[in-house]
Amino acid sequence: MASSPSKARPASLSAPNQKRLYLGVQSVNVYVRDQDRSLQFYLDQLGFRLAFDAKLQSGDRWVAVSPPDGTAILALIAPKADSPEHKLIGRATHVSFVTEDVTATFLEWSRRGVRFSSTPRLKRLKYETKPPVMPSAGQSILGEQNPIWGGVFARFRDIDGNSFSLVSFDEFTHHLESQRRAEAERQEHERRAAQELEIAKRVQARLFPQTQPPLRTLDYAGVCIQARQVGGDYYDFLNLGQERLGLVLGDVSGKGIAAALLMANLQANLRSQVGIAVDQPERLLRSVNQLFCDNTDDGAFASLFFAEYDDRATRLRYVNCGHLCALLLRGDKSVDRLEATSTLLGLFKDWDCSVGERQLFSGDMLALYTDGITESFNQADDEQFGEQRLIDALLRHRNECPQGLLDAIVGEVRGFSPGEQHDDITLIVAKCTTKEEPNLFTLH
Repeated sequence: MASSPSKARPASLSAPNQKRLYLGVQSVNVYVRDQDRSLQFYLDQLGFRLAFDAKLQSGDRWVAVSPPDGTAILALIAPKADSPEHKLIGRATHVSFVTEDVTATFLEWSRRGVRFSSTPRLKRLKYETKPPVMPSAGQSILGEQNPIWGGVFARFRDIDGNSFSLVSFDEFTHHLESQRRAEAERQEHERRAAQELEIAKRVQARLFPQTQPPLRTLDYAGVCIQARQVGGDYYDFLNLGQERLGLVLGDVSGKGIAAALLMANLQANLRSQVGIAVDQPERLLRSVNQLFCDNTDDGAFASLFFAEYDDRATRLRYVNCGHLCALLLRGDKSVDRLEATSTLLGLFKDWDCSVGERQLFSGDMLALYTDGITESFNQADDEQFGEQRLIDALLRHRNECPQGLLDAIVGEVRGFSPGEQHDDITLIVAKCTTKEEPNLFTLH
């Protein structure tokens, strides 16, 4: 027994797990005598836009236009004189164009020479307030219905006499006004968000060191190139007094605004506690970890490399809090990796660390970096930049000044991974020297 048509389910509903395929209207055919002449009418007099103008494999030309708003496409077809389609030129197309103001469009198009067969007139449409039923023979399908919304209609012809309807509906106008308000609100929200992000970018830029404490035996420089307008990488140069310098580099979990806020929190904690760093770096970092835990949500953490350099003794004491190992390239080109001496900051309130120590000699070079360098990816070779490439680049450019070294390394990373930058790139390089006078300069 055949199933009742009223109970048949649409194909798209009969297989709930099946992927829904895209379905839309491609175009409506309008038959014209001359495509170029007709195209000029639709573009110049109606203000439509050109959608397609191409040669088909058959050699025929396919020309299509579209109104300035919406996705409808009219294909302007010039049929052969002896074809059935040629007889359709100059007929009613049954195509309606909708606008929010028929009268205004009527006046504008009339000034451009468009021929209207009727002036705009109001027509009241009906809407069934009860569930619709099929009418009996001779009964109007509208039945006893209540007026719910009205419309204004006009008819016009193109240059070939094809007729179209121009309509507007109360409901459409209200809907369009609502859409415009929503779009205006969205644009205003995006403008404010962009403005606030730009302010955040300027504020964060001021959190990076603006000056460098002068040292006799160490030249150093740092850079942070963020993947977004703001980010979670952090580096700093801290004047610890007693001819000592703090070198700090960190990577906060997350990206964007959330990471930037955590980075600012970490920087504030470090700078507020820096007075105890010279004699007790372990105490400093325990305090920083406690503040980080107290002031951030569960799950927030940061890796950090903190080093204290003694300018008189050319000695480096450091704590590596779960960060990538720093690279100490000796004058004989050997590499000393300064591995982690503690876990990440912010994960555990019960936290402690140990302090490592290295003696630096003239010609030695220290590099601190984040994974934005070593994990930069080359899609063509399916490889990361990696630690070894970084070491090779540092050795190749070791005769450069620290700022020159930074520029060279960043250039090689970007050349290796020329696509979109996905992570912050942060790097500090420091070279042990035998200068007698301090090196004074300001970061810009």
